[in-house]
Amino acid sequence: MSEILFLDGARTRAALEPHRVLDAVATALVAVARDQVSVPPRIAAHTPHGLLGAMPGHVPGLGLAAKLVSVFADPARPGRSSHRGLVALFDERDGRPLALMDAEPLTEIRTAATATLSARALGRPDAGPVAVVGTGAQARAQVALLAAVDPGTPVLVAGRDPERAGSAAALHPSGRAAESIEEAVRAAGTVFCCTGAVRPVIRRAWLAPGTHVSSVGGSHGPELDTDTVRDASLFAEWPGAATTPPPSGAHELQDLPDGRRVTLLGSVLGGDHPGRRRDEEITLFKSTGHAALDVAAAHVADAVARAHGWGTRVAL
Repeated sequence: MSEILFLDGARTRAALEPHRVLDAVATALVAVARDQVSVPPRIAAHTPHGLLGAMPGHVPGLGLAAKLVSVFADPARPGRSSHRGLVALFDERDGRPLALMDAEPLTEIRTAATATLSARALGRPDAGPVAVVGTGAQARAQVALLAAVDPGTPVLVAGRDPERAGSAAALHPSGRAAESIEEAVRAAGTVFCCTGAVRPVIRRAWLAPGTHVSSVGGSHGPELDTDTVRDASLFAEWPGAATTPPPSGAHELQDLPDGRRVTLLGSVLGGDHPGRRRDEEITLFKSTGHAALDVAAAHVADAVARAHGWGTRVAL
């Protein structure tokens, strides 16, 4: 009889130790760039009200996992959707189910970790203040991760709701709410865009030379205007960000002109591509998510939880 470790939302969140997640996600991104992972195309079953997506993946040395996530309209928040799901981790050698955990905090921190790694790899060392655009769960996860790994750099949070912007900014010891998205972006050398936008919320004219932009939202439409995409050097997690249609691919990276190339972030992290080439260059990392990153975060959550004796063990 095999045994599986069950982690509820609180234990999953507690087990996702930020520095370890950053290291594991970096390993997964490099493996993606080097074509060392097994990740089939995403699939989903649709209902009249939403969908259930399935995202399995294997990353050598990190494990074998699958995420099941439902995406349904949220009647309490018109225009927004709820994301609920589970991640199952398996032993990559014998296929035994090892752990079952909450997908929501796992997805939030692996997405924030990917964006943070892109800023470290592609941003200027003297970039200065950081802007976080958005006030929802992903923006809050981004601010919280920055607080854990870089508490000294000023963070400006901006969104449609000033009260929510202030609440998110309070998660960082050097955070404050900006008066507007434009103010935050103009003042920043690194911009994290974490919104549910259906149209651009960032304009090219607001970006100073040398700015790095990490865009992780925009599942329903582009977060960034076409001028930003035109002028930036482009980076993504996987080739399909530009070659597959949304929602698997990125709205901003569709139908790029001939000659435009999207570089994989893992190629920069692994030393196979130089990344930024000039101080004044604008760099853009566009995230669409990838199952290999779920595997990485699940690996960390399982290891930390077992080390602390957390969770409930269930016989199968």
